[in-house]
Amino acid sequence: MNKTSKDSLEKPLPTPDGDSQVFWDGLKKGELLLQHCDDCGHVQYYQQRICRQCQSVNLQHKAASGRGTIHSFSVVYRAPGPAFKEDVPYAVLLIDLEEGPRMISSLVGKDFNALDFDIPVKLKTIRVADEICLPCFELTIS
Repeated sequence: MNKTSKDSLEKPLPTPDGDSQVFWDGLKKGELLLQHCDDCGHVQYYQQRICRQCQSVNLQHKAASGRGTIHSFSVVYRAPGPAFKEDVPYAVLLIDLEEGPRMISSLVGKDFNALDFDIPVKLKTIRVADEICLPCFELTIS
């Protein structure tokens, strides 16, 4: 198999950088870290050097509750590429985190019939490589 074919079968992994390393380190410990602005109180996801609300650099990482609700969702039946062929179908979720920010993630499991708006979910980290854990969510309804 040539290099291009082999590469198309591997899922892309996040590349932590100076702004996001703390976030990825938190996920390895099972924590979803959000940035909190000491100046205006804004809570943000995804990590940046400045507050998106007031442009302050006085940001602290704090562990989120890991809870939220489904704002929107989509079930994917057609793989976006060869690396995802074995995963379909899967659900992509837009989550309203308890702390305020929204984030896109995926559903743990295949209980698509239970998906609906405003359904509670909780964080579950999934290890996909030695140094990378992804934030996913599972339904908390029975």
